[in-house]
Amino acid sequence: MRGSENRQESLFSYVSPEQRIPANHPLREIRKMVDIAFEQLHVRFSDLYSHTGRPSIPPEHLLRASLLQVFYTIRSERLLMEQLDYNMLYRWFVGLSIDDPVWDHSVFSKNRDRLLNTDIASVFFGSVRDQAKKKGLISDEHFTVDGTLLAACSSMKSFRPKDDNDRNDDDGPGRNPNIDFRFYNQ
Repeated sequence: MRGSENRQESLFSYVSPEQRIPANHPLREIRKMVDIAFEQLHVRFSDLYSHTGRPSIPPEHLLRASLLQVFYTIRSERLLMEQLDYNMLYRWFVGLSIDDPVWDHSVFSKNRDRLLNTDIASVFFGSVRDQAKKKGLISDEHFTVDGTLLAACSSMKSFRPKDDNDRNDDDGPGRNPNIDFRFYNQ
């Protein structure tokens, strides 16, 4: 017998995101390591933020979201916020409930940059890396690079302003030397 399509959405859900994430998902192990790193940084987080004013994005959320951006090569904060809005795995990893609003990408970027400019971020990432090394989860045998990022960075070398067409190709002061990159690609 064919089942009928129910177009009425439920008002409440009784299944938590925790229950929906598979028990063997790799982010579960990473989240445990992240939580251990946060326990070590709890006092430093408290010292970093003011006790008055508007509440900021919790540093734990900023750092977890930054990890997701790296792990899943999400190319922008705008796209990361879009993914956080509807991806239940990402919401669970960051620590957002299903009903929590997602931040504006510019607010996220500003808060994250402020946090990443402190030594707390390097301590956090170092702690997670060290835990992963101890568990044998890091290998030097394979390395992946997003080629679009390399192309974007290398194109800056060939960028010239439109009105710079009469300038000759001699290296001027403060400029990198001109190199024939085609020579290296042979």
